[in-house]
Amino acid sequence: MTLTVDVSARRGAFEVRAAFEAAAGETVALLGPNGSGKSTLVASVAGLLPPVEGRIALDGVVLDDAADTTYVPPERRPIGVVFQDLLLFPHLSATENVAFPLRSRGIEKREARERASGLLERLGVGGRAAARPRDLSGGEAQRVALARALIAEPALLLLDEPLSALDVGARTRVRELIRDELARFHGIRIIVTHDPVEASALADRLVLFEDGRVTQIGSPEEIRSAPRSRYAADLVGVNAFRGRLERMEEGAGRLATDEGDVVVPWPEDFEGGEVIGLLRPADVTLSLEPPVGSARNVLRGRVTSVAAEGERARVRIASRPPLVADVTLGSAQRLGLRDGVFVWASFKAVEVQVLQP
Repeated sequence: MTLTVDVSARRGAFEVRAAFEAAAGETVALLGPNGSGKSTLVASVAGLLPPVEGRIALDGVVLDDAADTTYVPPERRPIGVVFQDLLLFPHLSATENVAFPLRSRGIEKREARERASGLLERLGVGGRAAARPRDLSGGEAQRVALARALIAEPALLLLDEPLSALDVGARTRVRELIRDELARFHGIRIIVTHDPVEASALADRLVLFEDGRVTQIGSPEEIRSAPRSRYAADLVGVNAFRGRLERMEEGAGRLATDEGDVVVPWPEDFEGGEVIGLLRPADVTLSLEPPVGSARNVLRGRVTSVAAEGERARVRIASRPPLVADVTLGSAQRLGLRDGVFVWASFKAVEVQVLQP
């Protein structure tokens, strides 16, 4: 069983273009910053927002095809959805909310309620079966919404920002619950999130969204080892420079980006074109005076943030191009690093790993 998505969807003036596949038994996370188009795509897959172009098929059945106007309405799609706002019916009890998909398919009331009660019990909210949504905690409401999405045994389970509205304590508990339910669910599982920790903890494969476009697809480890954009690099904590590589002297090249240039090693068998340069923050050296040494890259910029992470500090610098550096807490204190301080940043050309997209 496979979900195949290759569509353009539009909400107002904003257009999302996405192409990816997801198979039964794997969890795919659509990961991107707020406003990148993830929820618009979910609405399109769920049938709430017909695409303006392209095709969506599930298990060989075409749900949408803009070319021949094929459109399967939401209630006829074998999809269970947990929306970001949950959308529980306020006038129905937890049991009645969960039983609703079964009742809408013509299943007798008693059987639907029995199945709903059993599922609520399994998800740990059996004692809240008679409560209305307004009387449920955030974690309880999330469990009820998950039960409603699962009750009809769909082929595809869509979870749109399932943890975003929960406090820290509830988020941890519900994440564990979702992980267990995803392992139990044998169909296709898609999670939409802007949280890289959530995505990495729950998903086998990531689809990265930026500005309405898919920019990278891969396992968490594949994206960690070779991020293809600034956003992906930020997720995994490395610097990424994307641009055209121009030859300098033997063995070196100038990577020209829209935000500034860096000197990098010339890749073997490279014939020209766009590349991505990756630089570990730990390979960036900071100083208050112009550095003396062999580093080919020397930049100056204003510190925009300093964040302590264990025994080290992560320093963001508004240089050209922008940089992230990791230094020890002792070095950060000795240099007096804080927002607004100007620093020199240097790194060797050989420290930059050059990848061809």
